[in-house]
Amino acid sequence: MIRFMADTEKYPRTDCSTIIVGKNATTTGRVLVGHNEDDPGCMVQSHLVPRMQHAEGETVRFADGTAVIDQVPETCAYYWSEFRSLNGEAFADAFINEYGVSVVSNGCVDSKHPEGVTGGMGYALRRLIAERAHSAREGVEIAAALVEKYGYYSTRSYAICDKDEGWIFQVVIGHNFVAQRVGDDEIQYIPNWLTIRNVDFNDTEHKNFYFSKTLLSDALENGWYKPAKEGDYSDFDFALTYQEGNAVIPSNMWRSDLAWRQITGTEPVPHRTFSIKAPRKYGVEDLKKILRSHYDGHEEDLKTDPKMSPHRYGICRDTTVESMVIDFADIPELTCVWRAFPRPCIAPYLPWYVGITKLPKGYENFGAKTALASHFAVDPAEFRYDSSRAYWAFHMLENIMEFDYQFCEEKVHGDIEKMEAAMTAAKPLIDEAYRKLAETSPEYARQLLTDYTAAQAQKAWEWAEQTALELVDMKNAANMDFWRSKL
Repeated sequence: MIRFMADTEKYPRTDCSTIIVGKNATTTGRVLVGHNEDDPGCMVQSHLVPRMQHAEGETVRFADGTAVIDQVPETCAYYWSEFRSLNGEAFADAFINEYGVSVVSNGCVDSKHPEGVTGGMGYALRRLIAERAHSAREGVEIAAALVEKYGYYSTRSYAICDKDEGWIFQVVIGHNFVAQRVGDDEIQYIPNWLTIRNVDFNDTEHKNFYFSKTLLSDALENGWYKPAKEGDYSDFDFALTYQEGNAVIPSNMWRSDLAWRQITGTEPVPHRTFSIKAPRKYGVEDLKKILRSHYDGHEEDLKTDPKMSPHRYGICRDTTVESMVIDFADIPELTCVWRAFPRPCIAPYLPWYVGITKLPKGYENFGAKTALASHFAVDPAEFRYDSSRAYWAFHMLENIMEFDYQFCEEKVHGDIEKMEAAMTAAKPLIDEAYRKLAETSPEYARQLLTDYTAAQAQKAWEWAEQTALELVDMKNAANMDFWRSKL
């Protein structure tokens, strides 16, 4: 059995990165979302879950929480990116549903409410948003109602988005949360701390904010916040009130600087900035570049050790298990999840259309029903190498590169650039073909998306296998040439 568990005591765990760009600040005219999921010891598989009808009185409960939640009459169909670990992953999975609503999250360092509290909800929140939301705004409202009713046992930031709106929903242990909309002309980046600062408590129409009923009273009663002027809460700062100095973690600060420097093109913004007015328009390629970026000290390390890995404190990290850029379309079926795994610097971003009817072969180990039932009770046998699963080809390639990243990167990055250029050029042609075919046969139109997605996924899998072999041969030849030169 292959084990790849990180020593989280010796090396403090640092997690995901998320970028949201408002629709007026993108080249597409729709919201863009970029996300790196970072979870040591995880493997990833994909699922398609169909729309389902549920009986009156039906409830749902997840193994990591105590909440018994009333089921709704009908749940949405959705794509599910599942992260499986031997300990069970409550806070990693990504979703995008048939209405074009996406959900990803970032772990946030401890709030003033102590971590480790069990009960209420954890994993349930993301999944129920995907199952029930018809828009990003409705997703926020669903999350708010669930947290207020059932409670939550972690500190986390959710990105809940559709083509028109991007929302950040930040929740702490208990029943308190704040949600803020990323402005249409803004761009947002978050590593792993709370970023919502001043809350507009007068926004009763929820144009830009939602917040829990007890948010203020909880802070006041615990002595975490005292307004400068009695009755005036305009100086309330959610992030500092509920987290304060707990967020002083070097990895967060360095990743924040790295991302914002690329976004602004100049200097990084102050730490824990929620969003800024976009200095220009951003496209899919811009977000890919940021999500692939390595930490600033890499070039200095290479001067002393040419084999040094770049995956220390960058955005593309040693713990990255999936990267995605969600390119929303005007119709949900054409929304394209540009997906790379495990790390985006060693794999091409592949087009996974929301409208597909079947998953590419080898990217799902077993069905969604079995996966949900075993999500918190994973069989260790799943972590044995299996050549029939695409995951292992990419896993092998990334590990081979880590032995001598600089030696491998020219070939790997050159191949990726060519593959992505071809897929980028093909996308508008595929989109147009889908639109024309859908006018007469929606079924065949979706089959087109299914076949194209599968073809690209298969091509990338074969490339990963072949490239791993070629890199081993190349490195062996280089070593033999070196030793022969010493004869």
